[in-house]
Amino acid sequence: MVMEIRLGDVVRLRKPHPCGGFDWEIVRLGADIGLRCLKCNHKVLLDRAVLERRIKQFVSRGAAPADLNSLPGR
Repeated sequence: MVMEIRLGDVVRLRKPHPCGGFDWEIVRLGADIGLRCLKCNHKVLLDRAVLERRIKQFVSRGAAPADLNSLPGR
């Protein structure tokens, strides 16, 4: 089952970044997930499968995606 990851989520990873930070913000979604370290602002791309294994917990969640069925014309 695929983990629900949203833009703006803040996640805590199992191992620290070399700067010492554990918390990362999700800045890009797709086959690769873009992350930004909240301590040093370094950006990295990780495969979705790799990120799902490395996530320890969600610190905060981003905005929920809009319900597509509630859009006009549907």
